[in-house]
Amino acid sequence: MTDLLLKMRDVRLLRYLLASIGALAVDVGVFLMLLSANAQAAIASAIGYSAGIIAHWILSSRTVFTDTVAQRGAGRTKQKALFVVSALAGLALTTAIVGGADMLAFDPRPAKLLAIVASFALTWWLRSRVVFRAGD
Repeated sequence: MTDLLLKMRDVRLLRYLLASIGALAVDVGVFLMLLSANAQAAIASAIGYSAGIIAHWILSSRTVFTDTVAQRGAGRTKQKALFVVSALAGLALTTAIVGGADMLAFDPRPAKLLAIVASFALTWWLRSRVVFRAGD
């Protein structure tokens, strides 16, 4: 039974990785589209990030955490709010890592790669243990 649970967790993590890649594609695609339409970079970034959060919710709730997503109503609204909080936690961690590297005069590009991995790990943990935990 333990082996089956471990295999299911590994599949869920792979599906989460694919959902994250899809959400990142939406984020970057919207960002680049808005930049090409001469939008201000900060606004384009915020709109792209927001679109990525929405895409990630859709992908996560329909393909990753299907067995623990709340039905409509207050439970679903709570999950959506916690999902956004987890996204903001990932954003804060990313900002801290890249900003800290920049303040220490390190190249921010490798820091961004580290931040992507750290943010992925943090949001996976929050979403699998808090947002979509079984029994809610």
